[in-house]
Amino acid sequence: MNASLATREVSQVRKVNKGQLDRDPIGYVLIAPFYFFLLIFVLVPILMNIYLSFTNYDMNSMDFIGFKNYKILWGDKFFWISLKNTFIYTVFTLLFTLGLGLIFASLLNNKLIGLSFFRTGFFTPHVTSMVAVSMIWLWIYEPSRGIANSVLGFFHIGGKQWLYDANWAMVALIIMGIWKFVGYNIVIYLAGLQGVPRDLYEAASVDGAHTLHKFFYITIPMLKPITFFLLITGLINNFNVFEQIKILTNGGPMNSTTTIVHQIYNRAFGEFQLGYSSAMATVLLGIIAVITIVNFKYGQGNDID
Repeated sequence: MNASLATREVSQVRKVNKGQLDRDPIGYVLIAPFYFFLLIFVLVPILMNIYLSFTNYDMNSMDFIGFKNYKILWGDKFFWISLKNTFIYTVFTLLFTLGLGLIFASLLNNKLIGLSFFRTGFFTPHVTSMVAVSMIWLWIYEPSRGIANSVLGFFHIGGKQWLYDANWAMVALIIMGIWKFVGYNIVIYLAGLQGVPRDLYEAASVDGAHTLHKFFYITIPMLKPITFFLLITGLINNFNVFEQIKILTNGGPMNSTTTIVHQIYNRAFGEFQLGYSSAMATVLLGIIAVITIVNFKYGQGNDID
């Protein structure tokens, strides 16, 4: 009931803002530069990419070949391997970053000494260059002197060939991805938690609710819009994973970590099959669009009308 009341208030604020914009057309002028940027640097390249996907463009010639690239793509085993790897990476990284982000944010939402220090510590990996982070984790996963195997050795567990074993390479990348992105989710969740009315928790305590009851029946429902936002942005970011793949494994061993964007890069700049790589990029665009539309349709529910 409280969550429904909060979402209705948000809906009213949106209606008020829209009404103000209608009465003051200057607002459209102020946001025009953004739409100009969107048109020139997003929509036009997308349309050009879609057109190139129907050609055999290789930087020397470009002939229209219809759906030939997509027919070849359908039978390309490396594309299907990269698609599977991308889904595996996205699902596990997203689940852990959302779950751990909410848990750590709930812990940090209490009055702790050095709260700013913890916020900065968790958020620093997110703002650090992916290239720099990848080089650090390349050293961490080094088989003979890396920290990862040293920690395992402390617990009398045999070391792993993290980036050289097809069974562990993807696990290593997922662990790094969680470490890199969980801080962002923590900060966003923490901001959302500080906006949840304390009266709800106090009323629940009076009714005899325990900590877990408050978490599942107050915290999670009130943070639903934030979770939805993090879900959408996380899906898009994880589906476009590339830098760490290129630096740490280059898609290996035995294509166990190659992703869609990695395959697009190899076909475009390694084999100069720009038309074929454009077809891959178009398929990736379609997958992300479908997932986003489904999330918008079913993820938000009917809370806000």
